[in-house]
Amino acid sequence: MSAEMGTTEGTAEETARGDESRAAGSRADGGGADGGLERVNPPHLAPPTGFSHAVRSAPGTLVFLAGQTALDGSGRIVGDGIVEQFERALTNLLEVAAASGAGPSDLAKLTVFAVDVADYRRHARELGQVWKRLVGGDFPAMAVIGTTRLWDEAALVEIEGIAVVR
Repeated sequence: MSAEMGTTEGTAEETARGDESRAAGSRADGGGADGGLERVNPPHLAPPTGFSHAVRSAPGTLVFLAGQTALDGSGRIVGDGIVEQFERALTNLLEVAAASGAGPSDLAKLTVFAVDVADYRRHARELGQVWKRLVGGDFPAMAVIGTTRLWDEAALVEIEGIAVVR
């Protein structure tokens, strides 16, 4: 369990009721006791860095966010490297989320497709700084998947997601 992630230990009552995922290291975000997203990070797994092992949603509206690349308003890929393209793709995703009524803390699941995972890993610190500046400290369930190429050949990264609007 990562203190950086803001996870909390479950209460004795939660443990007694069998609410194991809550007792095993999770944190509810917003929406009060009966709403919001809950980041679930069991302490027996390796502590997550920059993602959550699972995100459980309370009742709400699911918003499926199509993959976004570093396209500008005219349809051209901008940014020469992975960090610049990640920032633009994430900005585009957040704009689509906002237009759907979702904020950064509503992101429950993201998939990042990268044409060069080694390059993505080399720039992990800078990508994390972009994430914190644009999204903050909440991390959805997340995966990075290597791919040989994306729809636009100049794109280095694409980000798709699922948000839960409460």
